[in-house]
Amino acid sequence: MPAATDLHAFARQIQQAQDESRQITPFTSQHSDFDVAAGYAVADLIHQARGQAGAVSVGRKIGYTNPDLWPRFGISDPVWAHVYNHTVVHVRGQAQTCSIGKLLAPKIEPEIVFHFHAAPPPNGSLAEILACVDWVAPGFEIVHAHYPDWKLQVADALADGTLHAMLLVGDPQPVDRLGADFIAALERFSLALSCNGTLRESGTGAAVLGSPLAAIAQLMAVLAKQPQTLPLQANELVTTGTITNAQLLHAGETWCMEIQGIALPNLCVEFTP
Repeated sequence: MPAATDLHAFARQIQQAQDESRQITPFTSQHSDFDVAAGYAVADLIHQARGQAGAVSVGRKIGYTNPDLWPRFGISDPVWAHVYNHTVVHVRGQAQTCSIGKLLAPKIEPEIVFHFHAAPPPNGSLAEILACVDWVAPGFEIVHAHYPDWKLQVADALADGTLHAMLLVGDPQPVDRLGADFIAALERFSLALSCNGTLRESGTGAAVLGSPLAAIAQLMAVLAKQPQTLPLQANELVTTGTITNAQLLHAGETWCMEIQGIALPNLCVEFTP
């Protein structure tokens, strides 16, 4: 891993790129030892700086949730990043708009979002984790990269907040209204993602590490390996990874996710410059 002075320099470089909405050379191209640990270290330096400037972490996002691709990326776990009060937008109803004019080659990811009323227990079962959740919602995570042409490694993504730009959270549904077999349904449900009325891709809950709830269990295991990081806390939300491939997003498009098999509402958003 690079020296501490280099990590601080990398953090200043990517934070400035984020603030100015511009792209830079990936750190893995700048330094041969820039690895996953370095990516997390740079992300933590930026997180501290954002916190000092007034940003508040309101939860986590999970990334790289397709384990079939992990050997290619050189990782053995999903990755995570903070989401903030200024990057989470709660949308209501079916006709919402969102500006993406400052984002760099953004992509859209349909996801399931969980909100915790209590901290889930370490090594808890899926049922014990779900017992700490008060609501579940459909969501669109918008990601973008401060590196040209989306050419980056996992360590670069981590340094850039795992590419998080914003999280659009649809109408939340109380867990007690989602059925007694909700855990099983999270493995089987299907989701159709469309753009301007044309189907782009379909996916199932099993595509996200077995299910979105299982993805949370894996996130908790990753956090347990990082003693400098707080485990999941009460009042945090977690967006659990994309159910389809990420799709390039352009202003003027309306994207909708339609869910079958769990009692979550559909979500549609029109994206503007």
